[in-house]
Parts: sequence; C-alpha cells; structure tokens
Amino acid sequence: MTMIQTENDPDQIDRKTCRYICDAVGERLQQSMRPEPALSSRLQQLLEEMQRRDNERH
Repeated sequence: MTMIQTENDPDQIDRKTCRYICDAVGERLQQSMRPEPALSSRLQQLLEEMQRRDNERH
C-alpha cells in the first residue's frame, strides 16, 4: 500500500483515502460554484424597477 506523507504532519493516509477526500472536496466546490439560474425577463424588470426606486429615495 502506498502512503502519502504531508510535509508538516507525520500522519499518513493511503491513496484511496486521499482520492476520496479530493473527490468530495471537488464535488462540494462544483455545487457551491454552480451559476444561479437566469431570472425571467419579467422578474429581472421588477428587480431593476425596485433598485431604481430604492436609489431615488437615497
């Protein structure tokens, strides 16, 4: 079994565990970095109108 040793930590983990950790981190990053779905044109118009009115008040 091949072991991986980090520079500052004497504890070792095997390649299977390392791969599992990397895959799990990658999945979490993909989920958190997914683009938000596009807003409908009507909803976008309403948001812009709300922002315009809010800016007029300040």
